[in-house]
Amino acid sequence: MNRKAKTALVLALVVVVAMAFRVSWNALRDIARAIGADGTAATLYPFVVDGLMALALVAALTLTGDARRFALRVLAAYTLASLVLNYVHGLLPELHAESIDWTRLADWDPANWALVLLATSLPVGSIYFGSDLVAKVLHHKPPIELPAQESTQITVNRSTPEQGEPPVELPEPKREVDSSHSIPVEPIETRPQLVAAAESPRPRRATGRVPAAARSTRTTRTDAELLGEARSLTESWPVEKLTGEGIRKALRTSPAKARIVREALKTERERDAAAVAG
Repeated sequence: MNRKAKTALVLALVVVVAMAFRVSWNALRDIARAIGADGTAATLYPFVVDGLMALALVAALTLTGDARRFALRVLAAYTLASLVLNYVHGLLPELHAESIDWTRLADWDPANWALVLLATSLPVGSIYFGSDLVAKVLHHKPPIELPAQESTQITVNRSTPEQGEPPVELPEPKREVDSSHSIPVEPIETRPQLVAAAESPRPRRATGRVPAAARSTRTTRTDAELLGEARSLTESWPVEKLTGEGIRKALRTSPAKARIVREALKTERERDAAAVAG
């Protein structure tokens, strides 16, 4: 539909709704007078009921999710209440008189009480539900729709083109190059790498080989050599002093090798003590 057609449709809807409101306004005004409202209140009473219906309809078109379902429930409830009151107005001829005093809306007492309760509770409900709907509409944040990402994938090497698509040209096969004629290749200059701003401005020193003066002149000792040195160093030590830390400091070796030497020394001493006892 073009813009003019949409405008005409909206105007026609507004006219129909206005006429329907005028018909309902007559019945609701008489109902309000029957339950004790004065002239001004009876004139405003239809706006309370049918006006909230219009507000609930606009809120249902704006909101989403649970808030939209709540607006639809309010719209359905007030539509049903307006329908009931219009029906009661049509059943009671005394409500059509020009001067209406206090009257009954039904001959049966429970039905009359229910109708009076319905008619008097609609203004209070309009205050509550109307305020809630306006607050939901003002605090409603519409979802952000992300634009559809264009596909960048290109189909190549397609054997048969699909209907409606231009044929895809396949790349020509590479020609064989005679290796006897060498092509000179120009050297590619390396671009200097830019230093990131987050890195330290201090230049890093290049680490080369360790100089000979800084290297350790001590040769790597085997387990047998370590055990021989430990025998000579710990010969006068009591058994309680044979600890891994003490042997490590005496031999200047790693903790793992010190534990191995300690276990070997303890084993030898226990064996010698058993031989002496035997």
